[in-house]
Amino acid sequence: MLAHALAHIEFNAINIALDAVYRFRGQPDQYYLDWLRVAAEEGTHFVLLEDYLNDHGAAYGDYPAHNGLWEMVRRTDDDLMIRMALVPRVFEARGLDVTPGMQRKLAAVGDNRLVSILDVIYREEIGHVEIGTRWFRYVCEQRGLPPRETFRDLLRKYMSGRIRGPYDELGRMEAGFTAEEIEDLKTLEEETLSRLDPQKDDKGSKA
Repeated sequence: MLAHALAHIEFNAINIALDAVYRFRGQPDQYYLDWLRVAAEEGTHFVLLEDYLNDHGAAYGDYPAHNGLWEMVRRTDDDLMIRMALVPRVFEARGLDVTPGMQRKLAAVGDNRLVSILDVIYREEIGHVEIGTRWFRYVCEQRGLPPRETFRDLLRKYMSGRIRGPYDELGRMEAGFTAEEIEDLKTLEEETLSRLDPQKDDKGSKA
């Protein structure tokens, strides 16, 4: 069930935000205020989805759920820069990419309530991705690293073969992505497709 999968994501997101508060010490006060705000908003999202499930005769925990998001949290638990790059700017940003399409499908079957819930989630998730972007760039600045190139390198190291479009470019740019970073995502996706189909470049050049 879609609503259950979304509720699982939001439940994880509460814990991820609180983990960011607990795990990474010695940051500016605003860092902790930002992530506590994220935790509170993710909690609101979870309650909205849980109420929806309850009204449809279901409850959170009734269905199996994947653990991919939390696995990435565990892989990034020793470096704030990597956490900010890969969890908000990859996994949460992916939510921006897929939400408009989900809403169109839900609207087509008349599920306006879930469409409205996704409106709330989408709007606030832009802010969450922006927070991740801001603190990623802050750590890059502290370490004297170029943000664009560093993000691209981390994607190649940790997300090789897993970058997929489509990309919600307007939402991502509102969340702090640059046009160049979005182009980098597309390039990485093309690199993956080329590895899977070495003849793709030839086919594309003949088109």
